[in-house]
Amino acid sequence: MFSVKAEQRQYLTYVLSDSQAETTVEVVPERGGIITSWQLPQDGNVIEIFYMDKERYSHPELSVRGGNPILFPICGNLPDNSYTNDGQLYQLKQHGFARDLPWQVVSQSVEPAASLSIRLGSDEATREVYPFDFEVIFTYILEANKLTIEQKFVNLSDTPMPFSVGFHPYFAVGDKSRLEMNIPGSEFCDKAGKVHQFDGSFDYDQEEIDIVFKQLKTRSSSVKDQAQRLQITMDWDECFSTLVFWTLKGKDFYCLEPWSAPRNAINTGNKLLVIPPKQHFETSMSMLAESISTAG
Repeated sequence: MFSVKAEQRQYLTYVLSDSQAETTVEVVPERGGIITSWQLPQDGNVIEIFYMDKERYSHPELSVRGGNPILFPICGNLPDNSYTNDGQLYQLKQHGFARDLPWQVVSQSVEPAASLSIRLGSDEATREVYPFDFEVIFTYILEANKLTIEQKFVNLSDTPMPFSVGFHPYFAVGDKSRLEMNIPGSEFCDKAGKVHQFDGSFDYDQEEIDIVFKQLKTRSSSVKDQAQRLQITMDWDECFSTLVFWTLKGKDFYCLEPWSAPRNAINTGNKLLVIPPKQHFETSMSMLAESISTAG
């Protein structure tokens, strides 16, 4: 049995549930449309998929570090936080503005699964940094231990609308040394742009790992967390061309982020998505959480 319920906490939180599978997903539209929690049962307990910095989350002026933030209309940062469109210079901060703005609920359903659709539309403030009229609708769908995010981008402008979209999931982890990565790429670039061969593992003694896979062989990736006996599998549509891995030493999370384009694409045009005037674009990605055996 599926359900969608609104609960008033610090922020109005929508809880999607599958009672048969005993799984839940929590969405907070006014806090950037973010998924803050994803839980499933394991050996009589409840396991939380996402890490959340609750202190930062409680302060509206701070970006959320945790859950599954939405990246739009850019992924990553820009040189001097600036880009040029039609000969005019604009300022746009890292990962864009979607994760910081309130979204509105437009629909919810319990058939054939628990789902919630939320909307972000352009306004005077967004047009100052991104000169396009748009509508973005995300639909979160929970069924058993699978979470699907359907996305629709509508260009309401009279000119082509360039953008990138991505996700920044913070997966909770206790012992990073027991992570087994299955990433569909044989090489990655570091922050300096240097290319390295990927052997399936990382040195977690580094203060920070911030790398990007630009040549993906498939549209799926998985990570086994042997300490938690959990496997996360991510699948994405063809438009997601880039995969970023990020973590910090001493922090109980790792981020595996599907992006439609690499950093600075709005300036370089590399893998940039462009919607013609008065047209729309749809895509999706999904995450599957599964318990694995200790021998898995």
